[in-house]
Amino acid sequence: MIEVCGLTKTYLTHERGHTLKEMAVNVIKRPMKEVHAVKDISFTVETGGMVAFLGPNGAGKSTTLKMLTGVLHPTSGEATALGFTPWKNRREYVRRIGAVFGQKSQLLWDIPPIDSFYMNKAIYGVPDRAYKETLDHLTELLGVTTLIRKPTRQLSLGERMKCEFIMAMLHRPELVFLDEPTIGLDVIAKENIRDFIRSMNQQGVTFILTTHDLDDVELLARRVIVINHGELVFDDSISALRGQLGMRKAVRLSTEQPVAELHLPGVTLIKRHHDRELELEIDVELFPLKSFISHINEQYGILDMAMEPLPIETVMKQLYASEPRPGSFGAGSRIAASYR
Repeated sequence: MIEVCGLTKTYLTHERGHTLKEMAVNVIKRPMKEVHAVKDISFTVETGGMVAFLGPNGAGKSTTLKMLTGVLHPTSGEATALGFTPWKNRREYVRRIGAVFGQKSQLLWDIPPIDSFYMNKAIYGVPDRAYKETLDHLTELLGVTTLIRKPTRQLSLGERMKCEFIMAMLHRPELVFLDEPTIGLDVIAKENIRDFIRSMNQQGVTFILTTHDLDDVELLARRVIVINHGELVFDDSISALRGQLGMRKAVRLSTEQPVAELHLPGVTLIKRHHDRELELEIDVELFPLKSFISHINEQYGILDMAMEPLPIETVMKQLYASEPRPGSFGAGSRIAASYR
């Protein structure tokens, strides 16, 4: 579906001084600075995939997606999607892709969504029969059969997002880019949107998901690509991402006796709610769980204990904080190669 090889995007920007002397020099000649937004990244995406494309703000993920949608031309490198070079064959390419942006609406504010749908039908040249079949299927799937005739401004955020998905899917795209598709939605609306994405993916639609909501990643994605400082730092399955945490567990502990400072191998205090209730992180390879429970129970008496895997946010923070170095984990030399 998508093949990216050595994709690079470099910008030239002017550096403006702030002192009087520097500003005077800038009148004659303004120094230029290279900004490497994306640095030689390579990956592939298979047909029918559900890939989360993640990174902190300023990491280069938006620049990458703009090149993959044909909005930007790269400085160097190659990319093909659906057999097209996005920035060279944009007219033919965009007929076969869709996009949903959680913070940018395609719907027209003062008219009902059904009118916006009909506008897209004309833009993409969708035949009448295919349009009706697709519209009926999507409105029923999302439960908005009656809502699409109300003015867009009267719809709730969740209802509008459902209509945004219909707008993006009417021409039956094979590849869909999602940018924060559940931002600002309540729990029920998020679950409805996620169910819809899963349903479309099961029908063969490939999704590239960009989000800061890691619940979306855990509940939807089967594969995660992480970019940071313009470089690929992780490319593997969601289970492999969790595997980066090793054999560590999150433990919430309540005890009969106050707990003093813990100096145990592999045990880290995360938060102390009060002297009898703590949140801990345990590396069970360094301190076996059986030994930990026995030690705590003997010393302080366990009233209650809850244990679960560390949240995915933990490893994401490590990836986001990493500084890429040649041949290191941060440069993605070992992990990112697994899907190339």
